[in-house]
Amino acid sequence: MLSAIFNYPKLSALRELPQAIKLMVDEPDVLNRTITDDSSFKVLGQDPLIQPALLISEIPMSDAALQTVVKGRKDAVSIIMGRSDRLLVIVGPCSIHDPTMAHEYCRRLKALADKLSDDLCIVMRAYLEKPRTTVGWKGLINDPDIDSSFKINKGLRVSRQLFSDLTSAGMPIASEMLDTISPQFLADFISVGAIGARTTESQLHRELASGLSFPVGFKNGTDGSLGVAIDAIGAAASRHHFMGVTKQGLAAITRTKGNEHGFVILRGGTKGTNYDKASIQEAKATLAKKGQKMAIMVDCSHGNSNKDHRNQPKVAKVIADQLREGEKAIIGVMIESNINEGNQKVPAEGPSALKKGVSITDACIDWDSTVTVLEDLAAAVRERRNVNGAINGEVPDVRATLLEEE
Repeated sequence: MLSAIFNYPKLSALRELPQAIKLMVDEPDVLNRTITDDSSFKVLGQDPLIQPALLISEIPMSDAALQTVVKGRKDAVSIIMGRSDRLLVIVGPCSIHDPTMAHEYCRRLKALADKLSDDLCIVMRAYLEKPRTTVGWKGLINDPDIDSSFKINKGLRVSRQLFSDLTSAGMPIASEMLDTISPQFLADFISVGAIGARTTESQLHRELASGLSFPVGFKNGTDGSLGVAIDAIGAAASRHHFMGVTKQGLAAITRTKGNEHGFVILRGGTKGTNYDKASIQEAKATLAKKGQKMAIMVDCSHGNSNKDHRNQPKVAKVIADQLREGEKAIIGVMIESNINEGNQKVPAEGPSALKKGVSITDACIDWDSTVTVLEDLAAAVRERRNVNGAINGEVPDVRATLLEEE
């Protein structure tokens, strides 16, 4: 009968209708279900999510962690706003999948951070969520057991405990704001945030950044365009009203003051790298034209390394050379580093067979290379200080850093 209807001349156009419409003709009940059911027939199910307030109560912030976070935020703001000439360095694994190895990395980095503290403000990269171009492991929160079991409540607990441990050990941390809900569980431990290239244009993420209590860096677009990042800084600095989630896990209308501590992160793109001197000068001109402060962080990985981790030290060397020449607009760098170099896929035997201290997402430089890079950057900061006549790490003319000299 259905075949006869579709072959009728006046209804022949129905052959071109999408399969979904044909399904509704074959099974009329489908249309009724999609209209009347409370949930979409595309949703397989929903599980309860722990309330942020409950998790915070289970894993409270220690006094030591609080001191670390507050100091980390103040130090970062001081650098971004041009009051300190130290270099802000966000360094660590592309993503954390093994809390035990994250603790070991933290132990090493804390010792190095103390040694270089006169010249560098070192913040550990502690990324728990990963944006994927297509599909793949989405991070410690989403799949903590790395077995597609997606125990998100466990992931949140493991992540909050890890953040507590790292900051209690005196290590300030930076993380990416990939979604608008997880910050309710973790943001109190973060000293510096980042919005990735794929989400810099997102209104939701700009609104989120406007309410965060720490500096936020916005990466240029995946094509290398800087305009979207600068627009995001302006948007995040404004007040917003939007739908959000409370600490009790309830939907609410959120009102924010605006976050004036935004900065751009140059990460390269499909059109090429943007860490060389000419690119930095172009970025400065664009910032000045838009009335934004001269605060540029350079991501040594991703597009700037041509997705080859071995190029990161080369990128850092170019940045160090610019610092030695007195460049004040470069306020920081971002480096993907791990205990051991490279990356690995999860073996067929499962996560238990993973090599220790090796990334399972983007490839990283190893620890020894990290030490060499950071020591060279520290030396470059000292030389910049001499060139610019700074005294005890204080910039003599703050305005010169915030707005480019004529």
